[in-house]
Amino acid sequence: METNKALKEYSLMQQTYATLFSLANKIQIEGDKYFDKLTSRQFMAILAVLHLPEDETTLNNIARKLGTSKQNTNVLMNTIEKKGYVATVPSPRDKRAINVRVTEAGKQVMLECGEKGITFFTDLFRDFSSKELETLWCLLKKLYRFDGEDQSGFEEEIDNLEVTKEEQERALQEFARRRYPSDNQK
Repeated sequence: METNKALKEYSLMQQTYATLFSLANKIQIEGDKYFDKLTSRQFMAILAVLHLPEDETTLNNIARKLGTSKQNTNVLMNTIEKKGYVATVPSPRDKRAINVRVTEAGKQVMLECGEKGITFFTDLFRDFSSKELETLWCLLKKLYRFDGEDQSGFEEEIDNLEVTKEEQERALQEFARRRYPSDNQK
């Protein structure tokens, strides 16, 4: 009896891993279709920079936030820097490190991608209730901690993107229009 239980759980773990792996790739490919000037990985890399305190935007901290290696982050940042969306500057805290800052062009492209992201996220999570989204997020954070390390998430407010109240209100209205279409018919 215990053998059957163990076999079933092991099979579930394999299927979950395979599904997560395939899903991450699928989401990245689909996300790339929504953003014109950035790939979804580039968008997330800039978002990670924006979610860090300005004097802590080292490659190591960005990599930690993205859950990847410093080497992968370096390649990603070099690509984004060539597009003119980020610039590297010496770290004020550590002479051996560099910090990444988002340029004005980078802030502008993030605002554009943020608007397109509303469509992407509402399409991606169309069939999820608020409760299901909360549960999924909690389960994914629990899975992320398999090695004892918490995810350094994206919950912090972004202070340096300089979004106007009007832009924020317009984005929230667009989100509500897409997320709750039946409310718009009243």
